Amino acid sequence: MEAIHQAILDEAPGEELGRVPLPATMRAAVVRKSEVDLFDGVASQDKDPRRSLHVDEVPIPPLGPNEVLIAPMASALNYNTVWTSIFEPLPTFGFLERMGRTGELGARHDLDHHIVGSDAAGVVVRTGPGVTRWRPGDRVTVHCNYVDLEGPEGHEDSMLDPGQKIWGFETNFGSLADLSMVKANQLMPMPTHLSWEEAASLGLVMATSYRMLVGENAARMKQGDVVLVWGATGGIGGFATQFVLNGGGVPVCVVSSPEKAALLRSIGVEHVIDRKAEGYRFTAGDGSPDYGEMRRFGARIRELVGRDPDIVFEHPGRTTFGASVFVCKRGGTVVTCASTTGYLHEYDNRYLWMHLKRILGSHFANYHEAWLANDLVDRGMIHPILSKTYPLERAAEGAYEMHHNLHAGKIGILVGAPEEGLGVRDADKRARHAERIAAYRTLEA
Repeated sequence: MEAIHQAILDEAPGEELGRVPLPATMRAAVVRKSEVDLFDGVASQDKDPRRSLHVDEVPIPPLGPNEVLIAPMASALNYNTVWTSIFEPLPTFGFLERMGRTGELGARHDLDHHIVGSDAAGVVVRTGPGVTRWRPGDRVTVHCNYVDLEGPEGHEDSMLDPGQKIWGFETNFGSLADLSMVKANQLMPMPTHLSWEEAASLGLVMATSYRMLVGENAARMKQGDVVLVWGATGGIGGFATQFVLNGGGVPVCVVSSPEKAALLRSIGVEHVIDRKAEGYRFTAGDGSPDYGEMRRFGARIRELVGRDPDIVFEHPGRTTFGASVFVCKRGGTVVTCASTTGYLHEYDNRYLWMHLKRILGSHFANYHEAWLANDLVDRGMIHPILSKTYPLERAAEGAYEMHHNLHAGKIGILVGAPEEGLGVRDADKRARHAERIAAYRTLEA
């Protein structure tokens, strides 16, 4: 691996990189099948990814048709790595076992360890049979829609394919490893003005936000739409805020500290609600919905922008969903994914059906949506929201911070890159956007 990483850092020609021998084993951040009972009887908030997410030496991924072996120079954490590492809502080895039953290629994924990670920026080192677009030496970012498209259902929208999976969560051989196996249709050109860790922080949450707000398959935001964004400095909320601003919408951003509010104002957000400072709690002491609090929250939104939200960008789930339905305007849309505070949502259906509101479920993005979002970054219209990085050996610390909401933006993981700041090719373009690229660093702990 040292020779491969050095060739990449030296920007060796692709032919030369393709001749560097592959190692038999590599470093990888994994959960172990033998530990799925590790947290039995432990409350969810007390499950510690630092106990279950290990950096082990494991065999390199085998390569099949239409697949590519990449060397991730950097990766980034998503909440699915937290779920995997605390074995909730169920151990991900069930996903790998189901893949194993699909045939010889699927059986490669059914191992006693699960290599996690669903974001990467790196370099192609090998291509399998049938790959024609990509070659060794290509610098790429990776989106996490893992799909074969053998059936007809997904050919209009690949997210509807019955075999669609999230790479590094529902598949093995994810990005927190020296070598990772992806499908050729997961690759996109790396933006030329970003470092490895900045480019790695884009894929999952950015494309998810794009589909929810901008693409043809979910809320389809228009110019002038008021969009309520929960967790507006987190990974998915941070990109949502940018898409609203970039698309002519009016974001109303909910955050949890004055520092996060200040960051949003520095990038052009006018309307920010600090939920902790203003004391919003939408559930009463007995667990019932607190409609008085929801009315107070709705009044605060109207005080800021003079109207109810056209769209509510909903991803916390259980703790906010009832309020999201309540404050959304008559005829408006609640678009939802993730549910990081819980999957079981409670809301008053009268406020949905009598006011003709819609709830739209949205899950990641298809290749075209991910490609268009990535292109906006390369054109300098959307920017990374990276707040800090860890080396691969400390990935579990980052997962712990994410589990306890001790972070903002994205947490990057250096894999092949020995330090931050490497990989930039277009210094002039970077200089034009340097302030926005660095914005989230103000929140680095």
